[in-house]
Amino acid sequence: MNISQLETLVTISKTLSFRKAGEMLNLTQPAVSAQIKSLEDEFKTILVDRNHPVALTDRGQVFLDHAEQILAIVEQLKQKLTDLNEVPQGHIVLGTTSSIAIQILPRVLSYFQNQYPLIKTSILSMSSTQVLSSVENGAVDIGIGYLTDRSLQVETSILYYDTFEFVVAPRHPLAGAKRVTIGMLKDVPLILLSPDTLGRRFTDRILRDHGIEPNIVMELGSSEEVKRMVELNLGAAVVSKLSVAEELRRGTLKMIPVTELEVSHPVGVMTKSGRYVNSAMRQFLNDLKGMPEDQFIGTE
Repeated sequence: MNISQLETLVTISKTLSFRKAGEMLNLTQPAVSAQIKSLEDEFKTILVDRNHPVALTDRGQVFLDHAEQILAIVEQLKQKLTDLNEVPQGHIVLGTTSSIAIQILPRVLSYFQNQYPLIKTSILSMSSTQVLSSVENGAVDIGIGYLTDRSLQVETSILYYDTFEFVVAPRHPLAGAKRVTIGMLKDVPLILLSPDTLGRRFTDRILRDHGIEPNIVMELGSSEEVKRMVELNLGAAVVSKLSVAEELRRGTLKMIPVTELEVSHPVGVMTKSGRYVNSAMRQFLNDLKGMPEDQFIGTE
């Protein structure tokens, strides 16, 4: 058994095709077949069902779990050896929410990548709950999101605080109000985030605590989608204050204070406890934690 064979099996599990796996690995299809056959002969079992579409067998799935662990250990070994050169380099996978990815990371990454061009970053957009679980299972190296949920397997550090605010279009009936009560939202058509987001869970809890059955006209997966619909005056919304900074500046949205929503939510960085922190991650974390809060919440 060799590393190349394990990489081939993992690639087949993702592409479900010997041909596509070969293209990704720069191997011929017969070479891909030979590598899998060699693994099956060595372990005396069938790992891949070669019918169409190609799929891993039950034993193949078990083998895949261990193959991914072995490859992760090899990658970690490579990174530790690279770190001996004391030159920050490597690859970082960041997991964060769509609003943070749009509002925060461009400022952070533009500086960071200019200073450390050998460090490459990938960004995966997801809900804060998914960020936490992705850090737990190692799918992402560093998570940035709301720190409402906690885990003993994840270390956290607060970067700044955010709030969720009631916003409307300038021509909305409530646009001229200086403040509204939570009770006034009972009959207001609302455009809300999907139920798996912190903003939606917070909004639902506040409304429920005050006995309000919301008039939900639309549920959307990201703050960007919600903002666009509110700008069209299709309803009001409760979204992250950070995410609407630009729209408030341009005047395409108006924020109206609601006392019951005035709760601060910590936003921070998440890393897996006990995980090896390579030089790229270490440098990124140091820079991120060293940034003053106004760098995150400033509207520029």
